[in-house]
Amino acid sequence: MSADSSWMSAADACRALRISPPTLYAYVSRGFVRSEATRGASRQRRYSRDDVERLRRRKEGRRDPDATAAETLRWGLPVLESSLTLIADNRLYYRGHDAVDLARTRSIAGVASLIWTGTFEHRFADRVRLPPVAVPADRRLPFPARAQRALAAAAAHDHTASDLRAASVALTGWRILSLLTAVAAGAPPAGPALEQTLSRAWRVDRRGLAALRAALVLCADHELNVSSFTARCVASAGSNPYAVVSAGLDALEGTRHGGISLRVESMLAAIRRVPSVRASLADRLRRGETIDGFGHPLYRDGDPRAAAVLDLLRDAYPRSPELAFAREVADRAAALIRERPTIDFALAALGRVLRLPPGTPLVLFAIGRTIGWVGHAIEQYATGQIIRPRAKYVGMAPEVQA
Repeated sequence: MSADSSWMSAADACRALRISPPTLYAYVSRGFVRSEATRGASRQRRYSRDDVERLRRRKEGRRDPDATAAETLRWGLPVLESSLTLIADNRLYYRGHDAVDLARTRSIAGVASLIWTGTFEHRFADRVRLPPVAVPADRRLPFPARAQRALAAAAAHDHTASDLRAASVALTGWRILSLLTAVAAGAPPAGPALEQTLSRAWRVDRRGLAALRAALVLCADHELNVSSFTARCVASAGSNPYAVVSAGLDALEGTRHGGISLRVESMLAAIRRVPSVRASLADRLRRGETIDGFGHPLYRDGDPRAAAVLDLLRDAYPRSPELAFAREVADRAAALIRERPTIDFALAALGRVLRLPPGTPLVLFAIGRTIGWVGHAIEQYATGQIIRPRAKYVGMAPEVQA
């Protein structure tokens, strides 16, 4: 059997589900559990661990609905249907296309078009003009604050923002994406290649363009993370796309979401100042601190987005001392905590290798994830439904009048 932890044997699957082999085979035939033949002479098959785990949770939910409802909000069962993103077998897909392949071969506009319209063909730059608003120039403010100001001003000038039909929202989405790029760069985009606008502002050489573009593409969407779910809730209320993206930014900035990238950035800066990477990481653990940027619950074999960004940096800057430092941190951390880098670590490493301004990891995360927020808004607008879950009341019982 393969050592790939994304798969399991028939015996293990049956034990996890408390079923017999014939029932397991019936699940496979109905499409509930994916299976594939093992390599070598054996005729045995192996079964998707994710599918088995999903079925196990569903069966438990029938016995304890309250526990299932609580677990659903914490890395649990799917709560909304979406055609945008699939995380399966340690890979990430946008509308069925491998995100790592898209990051290497497609433009940002092409990926935005795919997520928003289902095709690569939409030519946003030919039809979109930025609203006539001043880009906030006060660099003392963090990027999210400057972006929020720009979004509020642009929404007031964009008279098409309330047209919530899919084609119109896609055009508004590109205006928003271009606006956020302008806020980050301090200058309007010269064309649809947004990474070129950023690279000129940040003085990135031609070798770094591919890694910059890939980082933005790989941040585009990641299923129902907290910022995307927030954005989707705001869209369900009928708010315009500017409000949707503004809400997404508020959630992304949190230290348990995109804000982790800033903690990784700070951690790397601190480790860089000491002689021993291993000793510095061990000291963090002894002090009860976390080693940020490692271990993602949805990827048992390591975050493929991080691996892709780090590989592109290796190809472009094989002799970079900052990349060598980042890889040493990754190796030492893996030896200590048995976890691999996440996209947050990769964004911070990219910032060091390309010598980007402080705070840039969160900037890249926000601009890239805007594509997903707009995509979720388009899907939610199409349903015409408001997201309104119920709460299970656990407070004081109401007084009963005699």
